[in-house]
Amino acid sequence: MNQALAIIPARGGSKGLPRKNVLPLCGKPLIAWTIEAALQAKSVGAVFVSTDDAEIAAVSERYGAEVVWRPEAIAGDMASSEDALLHALEMLESGAEGKPGVELPGELVFLQCTSPLTASADIDGTVAALREQGADSAVAVIDHHYFLWKHGGKGQGVVGVNHDHRGRRLLRQEREPEYLETGAVYAMSVRGFREQRRRFFGKTAAYVMPAERRLEIDELVDFRVAEVLMRERRQRDVLALLPDPIDAVVFDFDGVFTDNRVVLSEAGVESAVCSRGDGMGIDRLRATGVPLLVLSKEPVPIVMKRCEKLRLECLHGIDDKLPALRQWLGGRGLDLSRTVYMGNDINDYQCLAAAGCGVVVADAHPAVMPVADLVLTRNGGDGAVRELCDLIVDRG
Repeated sequence: MNQALAIIPARGGSKGLPRKNVLPLCGKPLIAWTIEAALQAKSVGAVFVSTDDAEIAAVSERYGAEVVWRPEAIAGDMASSEDALLHALEMLESGAEGKPGVELPGELVFLQCTSPLTASADIDGTVAALREQGADSAVAVIDHHYFLWKHGGKGQGVVGVNHDHRGRRLLRQEREPEYLETGAVYAMSVRGFREQRRRFFGKTAAYVMPAERRLEIDELVDFRVAEVLMRERRQRDVLALLPDPIDAVVFDFDGVFTDNRVVLSEAGVESAVCSRGDGMGIDRLRATGVPLLVLSKEPVPIVMKRCEKLRLECLHGIDDKLPALRQWLGGRGLDLSRTVYMGNDINDYQCLAAAGCGVVVADAHPAVMPVADLVLTRNGGDGAVRELCDLIVDRG
């Protein structure tokens, strides 16, 4: 079946929380989480961001989305998401900014970048509900069991909305199922949407997503809640990525233990800055008994000196890393598929791809990001090694 087109509206203006669409959340701009979920969704073929803002556009493209520039007339506070979606569809079909027009697919997925906990499974689930129920539109919801109240008018106080507040309060299992719209994912027929110009029309299907993934970012406190929930989810995801058991942990040096910069004295002596916290992480990891190795391309003395201080075995001056890694593992009866390899640049690509779990620092070269199983939240030389060590040790 053809894949759907995903569009994420993202204005530059936000009065409640200025610049919220690009504010950092667990090491990434807010909008990046939704883009990544959309790119990973099996039901989505292409991801576009509709924006009027240069920074949002640059961030969106960096994380793999394409951009549709939104005119000022539909970028203000009173502009609706539907306006942005309709404009984006028109631009994509007719062609804009020198790009040829494209044939639109039959289905549109509308995503809100203010719902960063949305998973690719939620996107696929909403599209599946649209298809399997023969619906025209679909919405992601969560189960709702609360009693709602509203003002009943002058002199009446408040009255029940979804219950008879004067009668017997029904038990949860006695009540008709009710759902709360999450605001995260919508899916719809492209043709029907363009005709009706609204997100709900015809038969509407519902996908019930896990309640713990329902969160909309409106205020600063929402960011704080999202940070906690995202860290918990990330911890679960990371633990699932790590081999069990781990045979070995292998590190590159420059750009991993360091920030990839070098200080050169007048005498031509090189020095680098490392994180002391990484040393404590290495001590904790060594205590587990897992074999550790530094595998570095650089033949400079500072690599050996740092490894000697950390009591790490080191192979340096290695141009072709993967054969050297295989030889080192083979000589100890260790399995590459149960090895964690941590790197940051293109000379680590083969090792990252071949290892049981390839790990890169947050500021790794873009070329190695796609092959990594795990992207850390810390930069090289700024606690990235400690982050990985703690993840492994704390797993138990």
